[in-house]
Amino acid sequence: MSILDQNLLTLDFWQDRVTYAGHTLPTGSIGCAAMNISDEQIGQLIRLSIPLATVVELIKNGTPTTEHLSAAKKSVLQITQMMRTIQPFSLFDFPADGHDTQQIFTQEYTDNVIAYIKAAQEKGAIAAFQSQYSKGVGLVKLISELAQLGYTLMIFKQEMTEFANKLHDSKRTPEGYAQTFAEHFSKADDSAWSAMQNITVQYASATMPEKELPQLVKRMHYVSFVGMFRSDLFEGLCVGHAPRKCPICGRWFLTTDARQNKYCGGLSPGDKLGRTCRQIGAKQGREQRELADDHPIKAIYTRRMNTITQYLHRGTLDEQTAAVMKHLAKSKMVCAIKNADYANGDYEKEMEHTALLNEAKASMK
Repeated sequence: MSILDQNLLTLDFWQDRVTYAGHTLPTGSIGCAAMNISDEQIGQLIRLSIPLATVVELIKNGTPTTEHLSAAKKSVLQITQMMRTIQPFSLFDFPADGHDTQQIFTQEYTDNVIAYIKAAQEKGAIAAFQSQYSKGVGLVKLISELAQLGYTLMIFKQEMTEFANKLHDSKRTPEGYAQTFAEHFSKADDSAWSAMQNITVQYASATMPEKELPQLVKRMHYVSFVGMFRSDLFEGLCVGHAPRKCPICGRWFLTTDARQNKYCGGLSPGDKLGRTCRQIGAKQGREQRELADDHPIKAIYTRRMNTITQYLHRGTLDEQTAAVMKHLAKSKMVCAIKNADYANGDYEKEMEHTALLNEAKASMK
């Protein structure tokens, strides 16, 4: 299948499911997966897209040549090769050898782009719907999509991470998500972010992968990846699906019910036993519940908290410093519970009053 035949910016919504590139997942999965694209990967995509941005400007001005379009081939090939390894783009069937990209940059396609741009200057937007320019229209659309991929991902992560963090404390129901949504997007300058523009919506009969009979789906076509990703997340919120950050691996995962799922089901990074984050989290939870109040780890913590309180009551310690010391003490206790080497090593020394006080003052500077 040619890369031009794949709907990179199209989603099918049906009940609480979304279909992307022939794969049906819980609604919200596409946007949630995009939140896990690393800053390093986004930076690389931005760098690779620089030649494409130049070509897009030439297309707007109606002045690209076949040489310009041929130069764009390298960037398209490199970007699509990256997309093969990054979710959710990896759901698409990008040939590993890049044969599809080589095919759409042949002389036939590049000549058709030039002819299409000339026709668009003479006839206007109607040229995009004429079949003789289909190859050129497809290639121009692909170059434009990939040229803005890195930047839209950067914007998406910046804006949606803040909102997703607020969802952590909300009631994990559609009503709870709606309240958090209303609070987060209440400012006038945020209204554009919560709105969806230049989107084509149609209803289509499609056979879902897990269904034998066709279903009536809402098919949405987008002009940017950032619009597609946030649309999927917002549609997910409507049916009670929301992103949550796993404290073990630091990746976002999708919760699909009101249960307080704290950990994802993926493999825990660096775990020699090959356990999932959920298994690691359950083990840590049991250890914390089973740790008696008179256990040495907790006993050291309790003594230090009592000492901080006493100094505070005597007036020899201010409230701000005391609060920082208490926060440090608790984090050290939690670390000691998880890490036996730390518990048997520096834990007790770092929990001494003077050591905590000095660390608190240093962090407040």
